[in-house]
Amino acid sequence: MSDYSYGYAQQTLEYIQKFTHFKPKTAIVAGSGLGGIADMVKDSVQIYARDIPNWPGSTAPGHAGKIIIGQIHGRPVILLQGRIHCYEGYSMKAVTFPTRIAGMMGVKEYIATNASGAINRSYNPGDIIAMKDHINLMGSNPLSGPNEDRWNERFPDMTHTYDSKILDFLSSEIGLKKGVYAAMSGPSFETPAEINMLRILGADLVGMSTVPEVITANAMGMKVTGLSCVANMAAGIEPDKTLTAQEVLEVMEKFSDKLAEIIISIIDKLNQE
Repeated sequence: MSDYSYGYAQQTLEYIQKFTHFKPKTAIVAGSGLGGIADMVKDSVQIYARDIPNWPGSTAPGHAGKIIIGQIHGRPVILLQGRIHCYEGYSMKAVTFPTRIAGMMGVKEYIATNASGAINRSYNPGDIIAMKDHINLMGSNPLSGPNEDRWNERFPDMTHTYDSKILDFLSSEIGLKKGVYAAMSGPSFETPAEINMLRILGADLVGMSTVPEVITANAMGMKVTGLSCVANMAAGIEPDKTLTAQEVLEVMEKFSDKLAEIIISIIDKLNQE
């Protein structure tokens, strides 16, 4: 069993580099039901997670469990198609291991996508929200434990976690709303009382992922963008509505193309810099 240390990460990186000479600049993480984003990657090499040494396998519905390395509009990218979650029984170190590998490959920009429940009543299912900040209520932090100086400093700043230039671009030129994402541990959906608590705390969205990898990417010096696709209204907002994982996947698949277009716009913006 991997301890997800720097040494294990080096083994993993050496294996991946046998398949491609690409040096990705941008990492893209496909959340629940958003695996169709893979169609954007050209001249690609696909590696199944189950074949990669030390790589934790995804068991969540809608997560394919593979990495794709290639290019989008000429920009070298790595697509992580299949996120790992703490609710699957993995540690924070395991959940953020793919992020560590991306950073060691030289990735400079980290684009995380996810499915979420809307706390903000002005949002609707299918809306894609640009994450401007987050609240970590998962009960742990991926940077806990002995620090690895080759990865990050002990106390990284989190004031400007989400890239302000891309946020402004998504808001002013793409027309996306901005919001605060609250991360809960799952796997049960939140209760109406918990949603009321999150609203008081200032959250617009709630989900069970993304924040651990964002903390890690930020600590490793990557510029982070978060795109959250609203799958449903959070618990209690529609009192007679029962939340289901199947509904989440169906909504995500329906709006996958819309999200892909936004990611391409971000890539084009990065290519201009």
